[in-house]
Amino acid sequence: MAKISRLTGLFFGSFNPIHVGHMVMANYFAAFSTMKEVWFVVSPQNPLKDSKTLAPELDRLEMVRLALQDDPRFRAIDIEFRMPKPSYTIDTLTRLKEKYPARDFALIVGGDNLAAFHKWKNPEEILSQHQIYVYARPGYDGGIFARHSHVTILYPPQMAISSSLIREGIRNGLNLNHMLPNGVGEYIEKNNLYR
Repeated sequence: MAKISRLTGLFFGSFNPIHVGHMVMANYFAAFSTMKEVWFVVSPQNPLKDSKTLAPELDRLEMVRLALQDDPRFRAIDIEFRMPKPSYTIDTLTRLKEKYPARDFALIVGGDNLAAFHKWKNPEEILSQHQIYVYARPGYDGGIFARHSHVTILYPPQMAISSSLIREGIRNGLNLNHMLPNGVGEYIEKNNLYR
């Protein structure tokens, strides 16, 4: 019997915090690409980012779960919580393939991440084994990997919302409820995050 394969998009991030821009992006890929589901892989520590501004990993995971709870196409994944830190995408992909052998995984990355892809651990190996779906961002052409046969560049709606903007607004006491998915703003307030 032939193996039935399901393409699952992997949206890696700190989600510090998750915001509506993340949700719009995931919805775009679930609706307009060949993937039918998107897993949000919450990263405890990105090796290319400063970890000083990170909320605790369990809080970030819970905010992602709150944001995704009403949509069966999306799932929060904490696999990197049980891996050495900082975690590297190639190692996470290996673990996921071991755990879910019937699935094919595709990465969802921003154009800025593709431009910095040469800094990742084993980028050529990732490219040889996985599709990469790129959301184009103004000012980033994707660098040397943009023309690779496993790279697909898409042009979803652009939203100038970032987690750093959200954190700054919270520190300044602004009401950002419409920039955060349902339940996330209340969770941040209740747990006194980003003050």
